[in-house]
Amino acid sequence: MAFLELLFPPDDPITKILLRISKVADRNNIRCYLVGGAIRDRILGHETKDIDITVVGDGIAFARKLAHSFRLKRVLEYPRFGTAMIPYHDIIIEVASARSEQYADNSRKPQIAEGTLYEDLARRDFTVNALAMSLNRDTLYELTDHFQGLHDLDAGTIRTPLDPVTTFSEDPLRMLRAIRFSSQLGFKIEDETFRAIGKVKERMTIISQERITEELIKILKVPRKPSRAFSLMKKCGLLEIILPEIDNLEGVDQKNGHHHKDVFGHSLQVLDNIAEHTSKFELRFTALVHDIAKPRTKRYVENKGWTFYGHEEIGARMVEALGRRLKMSRKVMDYAAKLTRLHLRPIAIADEGVTDSAVRRLCVEAGDEIDDLITLCRADITSKNPRKVMEYMANFDRVVRKIAEVEEKDRLRAFQSPVRGDEIMRIFQLEPGPAVGHIKKAIEEAILSGEIENNYEAAFQYLESHRDRLLSEIRK
Repeated sequence: MAFLELLFPPDDPITKILLRISKVADRNNIRCYLVGGAIRDRILGHETKDIDITVVGDGIAFARKLAHSFRLKRVLEYPRFGTAMIPYHDIIIEVASARSEQYADNSRKPQIAEGTLYEDLARRDFTVNALAMSLNRDTLYELTDHFQGLHDLDAGTIRTPLDPVTTFSEDPLRMLRAIRFSSQLGFKIEDETFRAIGKVKERMTIISQERITEELIKILKVPRKPSRAFSLMKKCGLLEIILPEIDNLEGVDQKNGHHHKDVFGHSLQVLDNIAEHTSKFELRFTALVHDIAKPRTKRYVENKGWTFYGHEEIGARMVEALGRRLKMSRKVMDYAAKLTRLHLRPIAIADEGVTDSAVRRLCVEAGDEIDDLITLCRADITSKNPRKVMEYMANFDRVVRKIAEVEEKDRLRAFQSPVRGDEIMRIFQLEPGPAVGHIKKAIEEAILSGEIENNYEAAFQYLESHRDRLLSEIRK
């Protein structure tokens, strides 16, 4: 089809690679096709760096010939699946044999058999990924579209090539992929396909946590409105299986005329607010989970209304537990727990009075994440009342200005006692040990509380004035 040739101009780096693959295929008399995402993304005008090749024949043998043509020695081979990967600069070329698949009820790992191009395309997850473009010279750029994938691309529809219940039962991860593609591409999941997710959602339990988390990370990285995916998960019932802690956030209680806003909807709005300002995965994840403990801490207090005392501290512990279950890195868990624990502090400082000592404590506890914390706090404002929004934003502006002033004065990002450990040992005639750390901590606390200035002279004077008290404390 001529229009595909227009989408792969001769001077395009991907086209140049495809034409070299074409020559190798013709030289070895192999029927060869570009399949899946690369075609989809070109039609949609999106950039792609992955090249998926299907050959009717031995994919691994063809991959070796291809690597030799590119003067590459590294080929990653997966004989069980008849596939191979060739890293080429910043592009991954994946080569696979056309195949059919059969699945056991308790596994998503298929039994592989050599197949036709039709069978290979039929086994794919969605019609928009079941397109194939010929790379052989006699049919170069010719499109094979057995399942109306081109029509679905034009209509903005996610649909499975075959019966969706069977498709999702065989490989349940496809349910989450359907939601991710819908959110990522802005497409609607076709009604029968979406209903099928609800019918077989329990099959998700056979999928490894690592694979589920990998999809969740991709969902959280969707450029705009990642919340849409979580709304879809909630609607079809997947959320209660994958993220029950987030599923439990939904619900609005009312008592004596007092009601609290739906925490689920609020959390999704905070996530979208964050997504408008940053693509940082850790911060987006924190936006989603920062109020995770509100259902557990919700109480109704007479004459006051609904309260959530301690939800930030309990939430931090819940985030750590959730991170472990999702098998996320320690770095992500610590980051999300820290910001969850601190997310009420900036507004509390604004309400109670923006003092140097309060700001110092916040900056020391937040450390390098202080800017991300403020970004989270701004995103946390989801009130529909413009006056309240302006008031909250003005309060945060005051806190931010004060942080800048204090940081400039105290260089808090590298905060530590101005009097070093060796000098403390000399002054107090101490050996290295916990007592030295106790005295350094006392100096730092005095600085943080605003009792003394953050400089050597003030710290030394503090030691002289409190010598007897500090000695008595370390001797206990």
